[in-house]
Amino acid sequence: MPTKKSKTPKAASKAKRPKGANAAKVAPAPKARSVKTAAKLATAPVVLEYPEMTPLPRGPGRPLVLAMPRGRIMEEAIALFGKAGIDLGAVLAAKESRRLIVPVPAADMTVLIVRDTDVPAYVEYGAADIGISGRDVLDEQGRDLYEPLDLGIGRCRMVVAEPADRPLQTGTHLHVRYASKFVEITRRYLQAQGQVAEIIKLYGSIEIAPLVGLADRIVDLVSSGETLRQHNLREVETIMQVSARLCVGRAASRLMAGRIDGLVDQLARVL
Repeated sequence: MPTKKSKTPKAASKAKRPKGANAAKVAPAPKARSVKTAAKLATAPVVLEYPEMTPLPRGPGRPLVLAMPRGRIMEEAIALFGKAGIDLGAVLAAKESRRLIVPVPAADMTVLIVRDTDVPAYVEYGAADIGISGRDVLDEQGRDLYEPLDLGIGRCRMVVAEPADRPLQTGTHLHVRYASKFVEITRRYLQAQGQVAEIIKLYGSIEIAPLVGLADRIVDLVSSGETLRQHNLREVETIMQVSARLCVGRAASRLMAGRIDGLVDQLARVL
């Protein structure tokens, strides 16, 4: 009688897998890359698909580059430029997208949105041709810049203040401490007054320094003075009146003289 052939067992790779929700899914093995391909990928430049990452054009005929800070000064500056016939509305529209480099073709300008304390650096080193910065920042940093125009926006005062119930008697205190963001301005003020004091550098919430014993007095910016009153502080003296100014780098003042002079004249007519 013919013998019955036995079935050859299937390979383990073709064995039936369990079905259902608990079945394990096996991801396909990644394709092996050649050494040459891996080397190319490792050295290839990364290109970010953001318009604001595009390098700014340089050379003659390029747009004028303006650095301005966020916040109140930006809004007041855009309104002032609008009065002078320069539409920077695209900058406000760009706030929603968080773009930091905003082309404004209608004004033949490019606007850089930066921190207020960084504006002078962008202008001094030529990354921006002109900037808008407060007198407080310009005086504190003392950079090599021209200031052709006081824009009269962002007005406030820089004052010395102390606790209303603990006025400082400068002749009786052996060790006096001032707290401020503006260390250089405070140092010059004390030198002019003939006072010797320790200056503590802070970056915010200056008003609480006398209340917790960190300092005897503070040097800070005030507008209405309401914040000082809420913390039981009184103004001792006004150091300076502060407003935002147009600042210009030395290189830009030569290379872009015609454009910058024209802009200064436009703005000056509406101040």
